Amino acid sequence: MFMSDLYLIIIGLLILLIGVLIGVAFLVLLERKVLGYIQIRKGPNKVGLMGLLQPFSDAIKLFSKEQTYPNFSNYLSYYFSPIVAFILSLIIWSLIPYYFNLVSFNLGILFFLCCTSLGVYTVMVAGWSSNSSYALLGGLRAVAQTISYEVSLALILISSILLIMDFNLLNFFFFQNNVWFIMIMFPLMLCWLGSMLAETNRTPFDFAEGESELVSGFNVEYSSGGFALIFLAEYSSILFMSMLFVILYMGGFYMGLLFYLKMIFISFLFIWVRGTLPRYRYDKLMYLAWKSFLPISLNFMMFFLGLKIFLM
Repeated sequence: MFMSDLYLIIIGLLILLIGVLIGVAFLVLLERKVLGYIQIRKGPNKVGLMGLLQPFSDAIKLFSKEQTYPNFSNYLSYYFSPIVAFILSLIIWSLIPYYFNLVSFNLGILFFLCCTSLGVYTVMVAGWSSNSSYALLGGLRAVAQTISYEVSLALILISSILLIMDFNLLNFFFFQNNVWFIMIMFPLMLCWLGSMLAETNRTPFDFAEGESELVSGFNVEYSSGGFALIFLAEYSSILFMSMLFVILYMGGFYMGLLFYLKMIFISFLFIWVRGTLPRYRYDKLMYLAWKSFLPISLNFMMFFLGLKIFLM
């Protein structure tokens, strides 16, 4: 009985990961279409019906291209860092709180924090192992950026955890039956939205890969498969952070179409922001993280802590 359950869990996870990868492919297509219309032009519209097969065509092209290696790169770390980044971004998806068959465990939020903290090492190693000044500079900026906002990211999460007193993502649904958390912690939700953009290295916080000033940052030496894996990891993280946003602030997880529509809307916000806002200046992000997000998240945390003690 136990082994058959284990096999079912593994099969369920595989189906979930295949679904995530297909979702990532169409998220890339959505981004290219939306950015096209924002810039008053057509997006991809040649391959397949309305360009629907474009992401698969790009994937085949990237993975069948010749892999190039810089002569003086540290070969093993250069080769494996995109693979590790990709695996990490897929492992986090085991947290999706289905009511049946999948890995739903009580310390889900701690697991999420551990995995996202590991993600920055892959960026740093990718930049360093390329043995290129531009790539190293991009990697260093990513590390400095991550340290700045991950402190407030954890504190924002602690505020939500204090309300439900549990690390299990499933319980967010039960506590948001009457009112969504977005209503009672709106400023905190905005801080979380900013932290999400920085977490996934997206405009206006994409300093790790600011192509207009760094020649594409930490991934400048990557081509073909390695390049594709880095971007698959990024877009998989965007989808996951959208899902987490909906779970934390917009009613939690339930088996229904509305949940996925909300998730698509938050993913669309990522693209909308990219098409609208210019990149922040680097010191402005540091100022935002340490002098805005940190005090706001600390104040909210103390407020919810006091509220919890008062109600008990």
